[in-house]
Amino acid sequence: MTSFTSPAPVAPRPAPVDEPVEQGNSLWHDAWLRLRKNKLATFGLASLAVIAFACLLGPLLSPYGYEAQNLDLGASAPSGAHWLGTDTLGRDLLVRLLFGGRISLAVGLAATFVALTIGVVYGAVAGFFGGKLDALMMRSVDIMYSMPFPIFVILLMVLFGRNIILLFVAIGAVEWLTMARIVRSQVMSIKKMEFIEAARSLGLGRRRIIFRHILPNMLGPIIVYTTLTIPGVMLLEAFLSFLGLGVQPPMSSWGVLIKDGAEKMEEFPWLLVFPGTVFSLTLFSLNFLGDGLRDALDVRSSKD
Repeated sequence: MTSFTSPAPVAPRPAPVDEPVEQGNSLWHDAWLRLRKNKLATFGLASLAVIAFACLLGPLLSPYGYEAQNLDLGASAPSGAHWLGTDTLGRDLLVRLLFGGRISLAVGLAATFVALTIGVVYGAVAGFFGGKLDALMMRSVDIMYSMPFPIFVILLMVLFGRNIILLFVAIGAVEWLTMARIVRSQVMSIKKMEFIEAARSLGLGRRRIIFRHILPNMLGPIIVYTTLTIPGVMLLEAFLSFLGLGVQPPMSSWGVLIKDGAEKMEEFPWLLVFPGTVFSLTLFSLNFLGDGLRDALDVRSSKD
């Protein structure tokens, strides 16, 4: 008779322990972390914030108006009453510097927005449709590139008058060409990807594909170039103001203040030193921020 032995009891399996799941970071979060590690970009962002808030709130808190004149005082050196001194008409330089910052920053932002709108739409259409339409549109860009931009803006100002709104449009109308080329090259690369083919297979319209699927994937290069366009626009405004074709008195911009200071730099050097310093700091900060954004938004950057 064969005997059977009962199997050895099996020890109960321990209850599974919930292990913490590592949360992934979005591309924008990773970009922000990389941007924070860039000291020059952080310095540029902080400097721009301080300058913008000072220009926005400073004239409201000052006891002097940007137009208020004191001919008896004339051009005076920095003092306790006038921290940055006064100009030849006795106007407080600090208030005019902060008020001029409003104009210069507004011109930079508004004209860049105009250039951004035209350049993005133009480049997206050319890159998406391609063929003869792309060739015609880009040859037009090449022709406009050959034109001297400052002279084109000067002609617009002479024909239509010296208006601050026209200044925004005129500068933006000549600064969109590079943006159009950048967007076109990006669109030509993205439109060959699989998710665009999937959108086409679903029957989505061309306009929806461009504005809902292609352009959102190009925000990185667009943002970077935008931050690098603003300094160029501000320099062009300063150049026009230096020629007397920009902002008209009694309004002021940094370009106007630099022009006035350059005429009196030997006799009253503070009229040039302070506007030139603030303008240079703003341009450096914008370029530092643009370089930092370029590195932070680079998808090929390694994650820490």
